[in-house]
Amino acid sequence: MIKKLKLFLIVTIANCLLVAAAQAQLVVEISGDVQNPTPIAISPFAWSGSGVLSEDVSEIVSADLRRSGLFAPVPREDMLSFPKTPEDVVFRDWRILGTEYVVTGRMEPQAGGYLLTFDLTNIFGQSKVFTKQVRGSSQQLRDIAHRAADEIFEAITNIRGAFSTEMLYVQETTRNGRPSYALMRADIDGARAREVRRFDQPVMSPMWSPDGQEVAYVSFETGRPAIFRENLRTGARQQLTNFKGINSSPTWSPDGTKLAMVLSKDGNPEIYVLDLNSGKFTRMTRHFAIDTEPNWMPDGKSLVFTSDRGGKPQIYELTLATGQVDRLTFDGDYNARPRVSPDGKTLVMVHRSRGVFTIATMDIKSGRMRVLTETSLDESPSIAPNGAMLMYATKRGNKGILAAVSLDAGGKYNLPSQRGDVREPAWSPYFD
Repeated sequence: MIKKLKLFLIVTIANCLLVAAAQAQLVVEISGDVQNPTPIAISPFAWSGSGVLSEDVSEIVSADLRRSGLFAPVPREDMLSFPKTPEDVVFRDWRILGTEYVVTGRMEPQAGGYLLTFDLTNIFGQSKVFTKQVRGSSQQLRDIAHRAADEIFEAITNIRGAFSTEMLYVQETTRNGRPSYALMRADIDGARAREVRRFDQPVMSPMWSPDGQEVAYVSFETGRPAIFRENLRTGARQQLTNFKGINSSPTWSPDGTKLAMVLSKDGNPEIYVLDLNSGKFTRMTRHFAIDTEPNWMPDGKSLVFTSDRGGKPQIYELTLATGQVDRLTFDGDYNARPRVSPDGKTLVMVHRSRGVFTIATMDIKSGRMRVLTETSLDESPSIAPNGAMLMYATKRGNKGILAAVSLDAGGKYNLPSQRGDVREPAWSPYFD
């Protein structure tokens, strides 16, 4: 059974954000044909404290699961009851609705924060799957909800959830009649957006470090492109390159000790690797063609990159120990911006066929290609750390927006900004 899921959720940015961050508010629009999503009900969580919580935790859990494309949460208005514990669940009522799982929960105040105790119940098996607890400070209600969604997602799919991760992206607005650029950081659902840094000149290619503590990016603030690294907690940053010509596409090695990048300091765009401890640059490619957009394989032993050495942009793999270069893509007249799934089995890229740019995946072993998106100006793919979804930049009219799609092309959603263009998304690693 194919269900058409159409939902428009306004993601409320926390009241404490500055005006500039509020202008970067993203809207979540879920729309897609999802085949056989698992019906699940997230019953409103009980609250034993005084007053009203600032966030509807159970609704955030429901929205997280819906965005994955693998679940079809029961609308609250369709629920026949609101159980608070597994013992309150009337299996017959939920079977009438076709619900496979029910989540119940209780929120309690704790010193300086909250405790959520929640249960997952299998309706057809008439059994409790688990009872778990999540704690958080008074400012972490959304974190509590995302962690609960992660636990539920993993219990049912056997795939680790990624709702507690974050994203970086670039937002362009106009200030005093001039373009202004901000590197933004937000929850993966677009909520709690805040500026990392604002620039008067373009900024591009943000990339998380493997531990999620730093970001590398390209800034034009010096009058020409330069690569910087910045600590996201302290704001301390370091300019890593100041060469004439191209300084672009920084990407961290899996162990966080090196950055691959593109430099034209020797006259032609080539792939280099910078050892962050010694500061030594090592040139990795030597070809008259343009070699660009490197990305590490998960084992750190090779790089994939874009090159037109075959006449048109295609994706190649460079084995670091030997220098051997092998072509990976052959389908389509343009394949670029390669990204590799965490398990090293799938290549994600910008793919052009018959003049249309889309996001596609390729099974590295078999070479089988699959187009995931349907619009014509899709770019900058970034893969979730669990390998289940990817985020990319696209266009709606003349406006840049972010979008996400599951790697099986089932779940899809958009995150347009209420003000300005947004582009260059980077999905964070896990933070633990």
